[in-house]
Parts: sequence; structure tokens; C-alpha cells
Amino acid sequence: MKVLVIGSVYPRFQEDAEVPWLRTSVAHLKKAGIEIQVLAPAYKGLKSHDIDGTHVNRFRYAPANWEILTHEEGAPSKMASKPWLQLLAIPYIINGFFQCIRICRKWRPDVIHAHWPFPHAYIALGAAKLFRIPLVLNFHGAELLLIRKKKWVKPLLKFAIGQAQAIFANSSFTAGKIKALRNVDVEWSPYGTTLETRDESNASCHPERNVVKSKDPVTIVPHPVNGKFKILFVGRHIERKGICYLIEAAKYLPRDKFEIRIVGVGDLTEQLKQQAALLDERQKTKDERDVILSESEGSSQGNQPADIIFTGKLSPEDLANEYKTANVFVLPAIVDHKGDTEGLGVVLIEAMELGLPIVASNVGGIPDVVVDGKSGILVPEKDPVALADAFKRLEADATLIQKLLAGARKRIEECFTWDGIIERQIEVYKRLQQ
Repeated sequence: MKVLVIGSVYPRFQEDAEVPWLRTSVAHLKKAGIEIQVLAPAYKGLKSHDIDGTHVNRFRYAPANWEILTHEEGAPSKMASKPWLQLLAIPYIINGFFQCIRICRKWRPDVIHAHWPFPHAYIALGAAKLFRIPLVLNFHGAELLLIRKKKWVKPLLKFAIGQAQAIFANSSFTAGKIKALRNVDVEWSPYGTTLETRDESNASCHPERNVVKSKDPVTIVPHPVNGKFKILFVGRHIERKGICYLIEAAKYLPRDKFEIRIVGVGDLTEQLKQQAALLDERQKTKDERDVILSESEGSSQGNQPADIIFTGKLSPEDLANEYKTANVFVLPAIVDHKGDTEGLGVVLIEAMELGLPIVASNVGGIPDVVVDGKSGILVPEKDPVALADAFKRLEADATLIQKLLAGARKRIEECFTWDGIIERQIEVYKRLQQ
């Protein structure tokens, strides 16, 4: 079976870290015997090339210096900061449309699988109709957000959904948004981990330990038993990640017991650093001191908030060390002012794979991964006290950590292994051939 995968982003070179989940998905499809080609836009004049043995067809849509609509940041965010980029959308769709027809005329795929249906459904539709190729549309949430800002997108997406023979969604949250737009059957197709290696036997025997990603053979390292309880966040510093509420939670966590480590960079990095500095420097009132002292159970440093450390962007080796020495992983996500939130939270799956208990907000697609009290702890969004309370529960109860890690492993095996995800995708592909 031959499948043409269409997307706005695909790795441009071997070491490129763009869309690792899509790259991994393609690798597993190929492993299952599916022939794959990819159609994606050029970036600064990039020509078609092969990566991981897969041919990536790059379509040009502007002079090389202008081909920056995709990659390195989402197109909607780029267009918001540089409105002139919207002018590139028309040649993007037109050139992609004709390139898709050329590929399908020559290669004749059995299925077209288009990620981010706006605008890629319209790149795929011509070839799908002309050559009678079944069309699969794969939603990731961001395209549905556009409806809130651009009302004219709604009828276009509604029409595209009606033209597809199958619809995939990365989470039940995204699926609900699709069904609200048009009442169709939606297949849940989440992501698996993008970690390179994992020692399944050791991991199952020692769920209390980290499995560390590395180019070297997997090693298993115990969580630290001395020192502070380390709280780890990894991700872009943008509004929907809710990092400001994690920083606020520090004032409810005594410094002698807890440390918050924030990995990554983004538009809000400097603002977040300023917030953390103000939190540390602010002179607390007597009432604030009394509340925090009671929360800290009499700690001698109870009136001092937990240390907050910004690591910046890390090398793979340094990032692996952060996971190895952490005690809990947190994703304090929120619904931001644009209505955007986490479509799934694949970073949570990876943290689970690495043997860390999870604390996360009950928003978006996160509950598909974190079942409260079973595979992690869910807290209300924008609630620093609830975050702090969850960290304290874990710090005080090793048995709870063991329970959550066992539940997380079970959740991954049931829903988020690539073998299972790809098997379900291929079942849909085969059904479309009947």
C-alpha cells in the first residue's frame, strides 16, 4: 500500500527537531510495510530530498527568502506578528495543489493522509477527486482554533470534512470540536513517544526509576533520595503552557524541600524570569507569612518560596540529565486568550516513559493521557495552590508515586504505543480500499 502524507512541516535535514512525532509516525508506517512519500512546503528554497529513506517532495511558493511561512514556529503565530505573510497563503495552496496532482499522477498512492486540514485538505482535494484516491484528514487542534479568529474558515473546514473518507483527531478534545462542526465519525489517533530507545523489561520491573533517552544504550537511574524534590517543566515559553501559574505556586512550596526547574525558551521567557525575581524579592505581609508557614508544616524556611531555575534551551544530553534527576513532571497548561490549549500533550507521554509522575491541568487533550488518580494528578487550570498541593502529596507519599507510575505504564500500553496507533491507522487505510 502506498500513502502520500501531506503536512505544513517536515524535518529539513537529518538533525532537524521539527515535528518528531510525525517523523516517528512515518517511520513506523514504513516498518509496517507501507510505502510513504511526503508532500511539504519548501523552506527558504529547500529542494525535494530524502530523509530516513523517505522521499520528501518540497513545493515552492515564493522567492527563497520569503519561504518562511512554515517551520520553526506555527504559521498562525507568524502571520499574527507579520501580517504580510498572509499574502503567501494563496500561492502556498495553489502550488501545493498542483504539486499534489503531479505526485499522484506519477506515483498513484492508495491513500492521501493530510495533516492540518486547513489548508491542506484543499491541497489534496484536486488529486483525490481526479484520481479517485481516498482522503484522510488528520486534525491536531490548531486549525480549529482559526475558526474563532476567522469566521470564514468555518464553512471551508466544514466542506472539507464532508469530502474526506476518514477523519483522524489527536485527542478526544479535538474530536469533540470536529463533531461540533460537522457530525461525522472521528477516529482517535494520538501520538506515541518520540524517544529513541526504551528498555521495556527493565522499565516494567522498576517503574519507580527513570529510563533515560540517550544515543548510548538505555540506562536506568534511581530518582534522587536526598536533597530537594525537583519539579520539572519542559516546553516552549508561551501563554497556553501556563508557566506563570507554576511560578506562582512556588510561594506555597518551602525552599528547603522543593525546587522548580523550567527548561526551554520562548516569547515569554524574560517576562517569566521577571515574575520569578519579583516573587523572590517581594516583602510578604504577616498574613501571607502565616499562610505559607502553615502550608510548609513549620519549615524553618517556610516564608521563602521554592527556588525557580531557568535552564534555557538544553542539549539532548543535558535534557536527559534533567529528566534523570527530576521527581515530578508538570504541565500547568491553560486555555489562553485566543482559546488555544494543549491538543494532546505528547511531552506527558514521554515523561511517563521516563518514569516520572505527572501533574497537569485538566484542559484540552491532557485528560486522554492523564487519568486523575490513576496515571497522574489533574488540577484545575490557573490554580497555583492546587499545583502546590499536588507536589506536596507526591513528595510526602512514595506509595502514591508508585501507584501513578504503574497506572501511567498501563495507560501508555493501552493507548499510546506506536504499534497500536499504526495498526489502527492501517486498519482505516485498508477499509478505504474495500
